[in-house]
Amino acid sequence: MRYSPGSLVFIVSPSEAERERFLERVFVEEKGAVLSPGKIRELIAGRVPDDVLEEKATELAAAAALKRIEAGESTVVAPDGLAAEQRKALLQAASKLRRPRHMILLDVGRDDLDEEKREELNALRTSLDAGELGKEGFQTAMRLGGATVGELKRVVFRPAPKDD
Repeated sequence: MRYSPGSLVFIVSPSEAERERFLERVFVEEKGAVLSPGKIRELIAGRVPDDVLEEKATELAAAAALKRIEAGESTVVAPDGLAAEQRKALLQAASKLRRPRHMILLDVGRDDLDEEKREELNALRTSLDAGELGKEGFQTAMRLGGATVGELKRVVFRPAPKDD
């Protein structure tokens, strides 16, 4: 899959393990563009007190993403949750700078979720299926689940090929 250079791509999933596996597998050429609180937690563990580790990782991920967006660099953000509030500030910044904005929802089976996450996921699925994520600021949104997650081999940030 190809996105324009300078794009902001959110990878959203209720399963952290599924999200991290997906990021490792499909963003092989774009590792520097990927920002996730999980990766940042690994980097700052031991340097930051455990009681503020979660908050600091989320804060650093958002700050790094904002810096990349402002510099016109491709940015992949993988927030821990599904809530729109987690995406709002970065989407607004990217929109003001006229950067392309995309979402990939990694859908997981109902059995893998607790009741609260299931309700959040159902609300996000409904919004995506109804085309309502445009109101949030996304230009494209895609839902991958089951075997389709494995069918996507890689994501790159390159301009479209020129027609001859």
